Parts: sequence; structure tokens; C-alpha cells
Amino acid sequence: MSNLRIAGAVLLGGLWLGGCATQDYVDKHIAPVQGQVTDLQGQVRGHDARLGQIDSHLSQLDQNTREALERAEAAGKLAKGKFDYSMVLSDDATKFRTNGATLSSDAEAKLGDFAARLKADNKDVYLEIQGYTDATGSPAANYRLGSDRAEAVRRFLNKQGVALNRMATISYGRDNPVASNKTRAGRAQNRRVVIVVLE
Repeated sequence: MSNLRIAGAVLLGGLWLGGCATQDYVDKHIAPVQGQVTDLQGQVRGHDARLGQIDSHLSQLDQNTREALERAEAAGKLAKGKFDYSMVLSDDATKFRTNGATLSSDAEAKLGDFAARLKADNKDVYLEIQGYTDATGSPAANYRLGSDRAEAVRRFLNKQGVALNRMATISYGRDNPVASNKTRAGRAQNRRVVIVVLE
């Protein structure tokens, strides 16, 4: 009976020590891994949130692109029926003056580089050149001004070797502003041309 009690005590002690060893193993090996997993989960959630913001931005931004694709497909201009990329003339060096449709030398340089890229890519692309204005002036005047800006880009690209039948222009006037028209800086950003490249 005494030997049985001793054997039981040894067995219980072994189990208790085994439990301590298991907890020690968890603390040393599993807990750090669990921390890394938690960090990665946080990064994935942050990444997913950023992707959601990008998708939301693209869905707003791509409304005009989707319309451009539809117009080009209706005109039978596309081989693949897809959006390739776009370029915006609205940075400080290429902004249009109020009521102006003249390209600056910086804008011409940027467009020259753009035309060279088109030639180097050697793709059968179609361009829709979209003209925009700020909210200064009447809607009709802004529509004409947006058209003049898009046409100025189209003429310049044609001089760089881009075929006229591979380009179309459209004016959005003061619609679809990208910044507030209540500030000078915002109005400058809204005076822009967007070149949508389609295949």
C-alpha cells in the first residue's frame, strides 16, 4: 500500500512537471509565433482596407474611362476592348491658365515624351483626350474651352506622329472636378486634360 502511494505521488509529480514543461515550451516557442501571426493579420487587414480605398477611388475615377471604352467600342476603334493607362496634364508645369487652351513648353515636352512612349510600345492603341475646366464662367463657355484644350493636345500629338484617326476628343467642361473650385489651387487642378489610352 505504501509502495502504491509512492508510485501515485511520483506519477502525479511527473504529470505536474510535464505540465510545466509544456507551458514553458508554449511560452518560448509558440507565443512568439502567435505574436507574429497576429502582426501579419493586422497587416493583411490594413492591406485589405487600402485595397478597398483604391477600388473605391478607381470606381469613381473610371466612370469616364468606362464611357470612353464604350464610345471607342461603338466606333469600332478597339482591338482588345480594354483600358491600358491614362495621363493627366494638370501638374504645376502643365496647368492651363484660366480661359486658356495654349500648351506650355513644359506640357509640350511631356506630350513629346508621351508620344515617344506610344511609338516605343508599338501597340495598336486609341486615345480619348478629355478636356476639363474649372467652374469660372458659364457652362457653355467651359464646354467650348474644354474642347479647345483637348484639341490643342490632339493637334500637338498629331505633329509628333500620332495618327488623327487614332484619337478622339471630348469636353467635360466643368463637370467632374478633382478639387474644390472654391480655391485658386483647386481651380488650377481642375483645368486639365486627361489622355485615356485604350487598346
